Amino acid sequence: MKIERTKNATRNIIYGVFLKIYQLLGPFILRTIFIYTLGMEYLGLNSLFTSILSVLNLAELGVGSALVFSMYKPIAEDDTEKICALMNLYKLYYRIIGAVILIIGLILVPFIPKLISGSVPEDVNIYVLYLMNLGATVLSYWLFAYKTCLFGAHQRNDMIAKVTIVSSTLQYIIQAIFLISISNYYLYLTITLTTGIFNNLYAAYKSNKMYPKYKARGNLERTEVKEIHRKVRDLFTSKIGGAVVDSADTIVISTFLGLTTLAIYNNYFYIMSSIYGFIMIIFNACMAGVGNSLIVESEDKNYNDLKKFLYIVCWIASVCTCCLLGLYQPFMKMWVGEKSMLSFNLVICICIYFFVRNINTLINMYKDAAGMWHEDKWRPLVVSLANLGLNLILVHYIGLFGILLSTILTMAFIGMPWLIYNLFTVIFKRNAIEFIFKMLFYTGLVCIMCVITYAVCVHISLSGVVGFVVKGIVIFGIANVIFLGATFLIPEFGQTKELILKIIKRNF
Repeated sequence: MKIERTKNATRNIIYGVFLKIYQLLGPFILRTIFIYTLGMEYLGLNSLFTSILSVLNLAELGVGSALVFSMYKPIAEDDTEKICALMNLYKLYYRIIGAVILIIGLILVPFIPKLISGSVPEDVNIYVLYLMNLGATVLSYWLFAYKTCLFGAHQRNDMIAKVTIVSSTLQYIIQAIFLISISNYYLYLTITLTTGIFNNLYAAYKSNKMYPKYKARGNLERTEVKEIHRKVRDLFTSKIGGAVVDSADTIVISTFLGLTTLAIYNNYFYIMSSIYGFIMIIFNACMAGVGNSLIVESEDKNYNDLKKFLYIVCWIASVCTCCLLGLYQPFMKMWVGEKSMLSFNLVICICIYFFVRNINTLINMYKDAAGMWHEDKWRPLVVSLANLGLNLILVHYIGLFGILLSTILTMAFIGMPWLIYNLFTVIFKRNAIEFIFKMLFYTGLVCIMCVITYAVCVHISLSGVVGFVVKGIVIFGIANVIFLGATFLIPEFGQTKELILKIIKRNF
């Protein structure tokens, strides 16, 4: 089966953007209602449980990516029997994963109070709330979750977007009604659990309708199963870094600085993650296409594509970083008030982390698309342990600033250089100097862009919604002019222009 990489990626990006706008506005409105009806302590508690369960979800890391990667070739060859056997294996994996998460989650129950510093809302039982969150996570694996692999392997993430929109709409409306009318956190979680079940069942229905010939049946050859087991083991350590870093930061903040500080930090992190999520649309939409390209295209073609992707990602990330730096504080002042704002030094750290994370994600996309998990299996583990160690040390001396600083330092100076070395040693088999210089050039450029745009922004005296909009337009315009003006002579500028025109011509 021939996969139309550009067509599918474009469709996935369009639906992905629509979904992200929806997922940004819906949760934002719901989060605002949550803050003003239940308060910051509840929000911090909700963030803590989410992070604990993210750590438990490490049991899944590797399974989804390994199975989807294993489907690329049989889909290209129309090997229905092998695809069905892979689905059957995926189903078994997810049943085991759900059981493992349930057992470990129950073992952790007595330790939950030790992860919270300071006061807890008086009208809730943290054990009951934790078990409700745990139940929602376990059921997400046991109820046909394995069927969604078909969408990713066929580069049809737009279908996942459609399913998510339907289930999320129900969740947001019902939760908002109950928060405003009753303000009960137990009901809030019950709705999350119920809509999660609906999401899995609806996704399974759509999968059966689109791919009726694919059923979870049959078995793979023993050698193939062993190879997938190896990929899963390698992917576990390969994926663990990104999952542990954010969750460890949240848990350390809750343990040492309290739920209120955690809630304030997570308000900022929520905005940053929402913007990052838009850029992730590009990565997710192109993942299967890159994997296919690495198999069928030449090494030079794939290396040029990497440089083009670096240009596109740095362009988007640079403009977004400038906007975050100039608009974070005005937005937070309007949204939650001055008492719930972080210092500007912490805002700078969040912006640096945002930019570094985007470049790191691009390199990781190529690593995952190539299935380069065995060679990279120790790097994420080392990075996550180094980050956790620095967190525990620096939080005692410089508080929240130390937690953010440790994340930036370990990602930029341990994880990324190691990842680039692995990528160019295994996949591209060439010197990485050109790529590193390009990356440093874009990094220097974004620093200049941030200084200029912020300097202009502080001289705009308008305040409120009007001031926010005017500042946003000015920052966005200046940032794009500087970036494009500084790069229009390099080859990637012309290649990106051709790609954009090709997409516009194809779709409009």
